[in-house]
Amino acid sequence: MPRIVKCGLIQCSNPINDEKESIENIQKAMFDKHLPFIDEAGKAGVQILGLQEIFNGPYFCPSQDAHWYGAAEPVPGPTVEALIPYAKKYEMVMIIPVYEQEQPGVYYNTAAVVDADGTYLGKYRKHHIPHTSGFWEKYFFKPGNMGYPIFETRYAKVGVYICYDRHFPEGARMLGMNGAEIVFNPSATVKGLSQYLWKLEQPAHAVANGYFMACSNRVGTEAPWNIGEFYGTSYFVDPRGNFLAEASEDKDELITAELDLDMIDEVRRVWQFYRDRRPETYGKLSDPNA
Repeated sequence: MPRIVKCGLIQCSNPINDEKESIENIQKAMFDKHLPFIDEAGKAGVQILGLQEIFNGPYFCPSQDAHWYGAAEPVPGPTVEALIPYAKKYEMVMIIPVYEQEQPGVYYNTAAVVDADGTYLGKYRKHHIPHTSGFWEKYFFKPGNMGYPIFETRYAKVGVYICYDRHFPEGARMLGMNGAEIVFNPSATVKGLSQYLWKLEQPAHAVANGYFMACSNRVGTEAPWNIGEFYGTSYFVDPRGNFLAEASEDKDELITAELDLDMIDEVRRVWQFYRDRRPETYGKLSDPNA
């Protein structure tokens, strides 16, 4: 029988863009805004649901204000625990990106993965951390240190790659070699420099590695940072590079798509990119001094 998995992505704008508000109020407003979309996904029969980067708050990294460290929490922690009942209720795998505090002064950009029975399966920590004007992420995140894990969920083998990671084909290949069937890329990206890459790089990862990609992005503008308008257009793409569903540029919404996982084997039988690799020629890829 065909292996069809129904997946969903939620894109949302931040309802409170006021730095005078407490972090707790901002996070609660964003969390509460997602709940109707999570219910909508569950009632629609979504089996795997992905949320956007640091879904329960603003994208604060353009700031250099240390008070945003207060937005961090353990993973698993209160946000993951609050969503576990939804995973159980709808028998829905959830990819939950949050700001993680491992210990005082040690923070990561992280996504937790919860299985369809509510079991916490593990987490992925974003590896590639930009440090440029407008994206001061290295003030807030350490580079990931847990490799490129694959989570064997009830419905599929899932990998995660977060936002800026998507510019690096090396990790995308590692996820494929580790067995990913669907890779979720939760993002927070604004119009301008990288928008034209949004629909190039991730379809390329899907084709080069023979898996599906589920790419989410937030919408709207967020004061007081005003780095630009998040352009949404969350989408699913298959191992042939075909777009299966795409969201708008500016609306809060859930999109869904049915992914035929049998396509993975079909594509890999035709395009033998793993068989024909030449790892003995790639030495510089792992040389930090190259």
